[in-house]
Amino acid sequence: MFQRELIIKSKARGFHLVHHEITSQVDFIKNFKVGMLNLFIQHTSASLAINENADPTVRTDLEAYFNKHIPENEPYFKHTLEGSDDMPAHIKAIQIGASINIPIINGKLNLGTWQGIYFCEHRNNGGNRKIIVTAWGTAY
Repeated sequence: MFQRELIIKSKARGFHLVHHEITSQVDFIKNFKVGMLNLFIQHTSASLAINENADPTVRTDLEAYFNKHIPENEPYFKHTLEGSDDMPAHIKAIQIGASINIPIINGKLNLGTWQGIYFCEHRNNGGNRKIIVTAWGTAY
């Protein structure tokens, strides 16, 4: 079993393909013949997901969808002290989720052909984000 903290450098609001940024920092998965990798983001206004890794319009469409369905400045939001983007960011993070699990096979992530790891920043100025990476399984 391995565990490590990763830092995702501050990114603009939106959906970001961070597959290579993550995999370049989890070289320890090469030790597993079969296993599981868990990524857990330690924040309540950002999330992680797996989705399309080829066409960047998927990411812009996802951002547009979430902004339309979870708009800012709703009069019923009480949690507004940190800005108009804060409460919508919490709702988006709950809907998408704080963690993902990815199978490991023969030392590599076993994702589908068109799948990649997304970092979803829901704040206008979220800053650096921490991700706890845990891998376990059967070693070679």
